[in-house]
This record gives sequence, structure tokens and C-alpha cells, in this order.
Amino acid sequence: METRRVGRSGLTVSRLALGTMTWGRDTDADAAAAQLEAFVEAGGTLLDTANVYGDGDAESIIGTLVPDVVPRSDVLLATTTVGAGGGRGRLLAALDQSLARLGTDHVDLWQVHGFDPAVPWEETCGALVTAVQSGRARYIGVSGFSGWQLATVATWLRAKEHPLVAVEHEYSLVERQAEESVLPAAALHGLGLLGWAPLGRGVLTGKYRHGTPADSRGASPHFARYVGRHRTAAAGRVVEAVATAAEGLGTSPLAVACAWARDRPGVSAVVVGARDAAQLLGVLAAQDLSLPAEIVSALADVSDPAGEPAAP
Repeated sequence: METRRVGRSGLTVSRLALGTMTWGRDTDADAAAAQLEAFVEAGGTLLDTANVYGDGDAESIIGTLVPDVVPRSDVLLATTTVGAGGGRGRLLAALDQSLARLGTDHVDLWQVHGFDPAVPWEETCGALVTAVQSGRARYIGVSGFSGWQLATVATWLRAKEHPLVAVEHEYSLVERQAEESVLPAAALHGLGLLGWAPLGRGVLTGKYRHGTPADSRGASPHFARYVGRHRTAAAGRVVEAVATAAEGLGTSPLAVACAWARDRPGVSAVVVGARDAAQLLGVLAAQDLSLPAEIVSALADVSDPAGEPAAP
């Protein structure tokens, strides 16, 4: 699998990251082990998780699989702290809890989710610096930040010689908000984008074109609303365009949607989750697809939220 540098940093990751949002809830430890083995065998390195996935169970499962199923040296662990606010004490305590669940003394990338207006942003930055200085994290990033918030924090941290390297944000043909301010700010400050939900939360695979499969996330009580956000008339037109492109290229809509997001400027990796190993193998099988420029441009046009032609 091709690897890329995250922004201008020395961190190199696989251009596909394995997401673990369903681990500990819809994906048990055995199924997670099968996914992880398939991912690493295909050359994947970046394993993405968060403290809230499965109420912490996702991190605990990873702690049982690394290094028992795959060596720690074969994976890069990225975890995001969600729901702890921006205070130094709560952030570092949450990081320590994640490390305990993961069974490791450090993560390769620690990301803080959400800009907390109730706490001085310098305090949040200080927690990120402490994580690096104490050896708890090799690299640092953020998620859920707007462009100006990202730029503010990135400027302060670069001055302290502990630069941010990554920003995580939803990015797909049906969710291009990152292009408004996050991607430009990331490019200016040398950060790489980790794009989650490149398949439009499953919608871009075409599985919902004619209904809701019983075994899909759209039929799950705790994911139906999550998927439903992109089950709109506008998204439907994008789905049909993706399906048409896939038919013309002799591949799957999944492969087309993933390749489009993966190869956009500023994207270091896309984070793809799977229900089981079979579904993941479908994603991995499509990793070598490179879309023709005319297809990239046509899909950008049909998915442009402003209704104007978008740059390829």
C-alpha cells in the first residue's frame, strides 16, 4: 500500500487508515482481529480510534490485539480524545486512560477533538505540548476545528516548536465542507488531512439506492441517524454519478468514492471503517484505483455544494 507523509512532518502513514468506530459495539474482538490482520497484510499501517468508540471498548480491543495479533512496530496508533473539553487536566487524564486501555506507553498521533471556547486555547495547546514532551505522543493533531481555530492553534504550537501535523475532518463527495476553510488552513500551516467517512457514511457505495439493507448501519438503531444525514436528494444525485463512473471504469462505486477522496490535494489518508473482514477486503482490493482526470472533474462538479464547477 502506498504511504504518504502527514503534511510536512516526518510522520509517514498508509494512505488508507483503518477506522474502529464500530469496534466494541457492532464489531467484536474476533472480527476486529480479522480486520486488523487483513489490513496489515495489505500494507496498512495507520489504525485510527477514539476514547468514545464503544465507550472505550474499541481502545481496549486494540490493546488485546497489539501486539498479540500484530506487532506494535507494524502499526501506527492514532487516538482522538473526545468530550474532555480543552482543559489541561482533563485532556491529559483522558490521554492516560486511553494509553491504559491501549496497553501502550505512547500513541503515534494524539488528536484533541473540538475547540473549547470556555478554556483559553493556550491551555489546550499546553496539554498537547506536554503529551509530546512526556513521551505520551509522538505527534499531535486536532479534529472538529474550523479553519480559523486550526490556524490559531497551529501558529502558537509552531512557535513553541511542537507543531501540529494533522487535522481530522469528514471528507467525501457528499461532505466537502473541509474545502471551505480547513483544507486551506491546513495547507498553509503544513498539516495533512485525515479524512473520515470517505464513503459518505456508506451512502456512496450505493447500498441505499433502493432501500435499507437489514445488515447495514442505516438499519442500526445507533447509526441510522448517522447514515441518514447523507440520504438526501442532493446526495442521491452524487451517488448516481458515482455509480455511472464505476460502471464505465469496470469497478465498484466504493472504489470510485474512496479514490476520489483519497487523492484530493492535502489529504494524507482516508479513514475507512468496515463491518467485517469481507467488507474491508473490498476496500483494500480497490486501493490501487487511480481515477482519470475527467472523472475526477465530473464528480467534483456534480458534488459541488455551491452548484458551481469545482476545481479538480
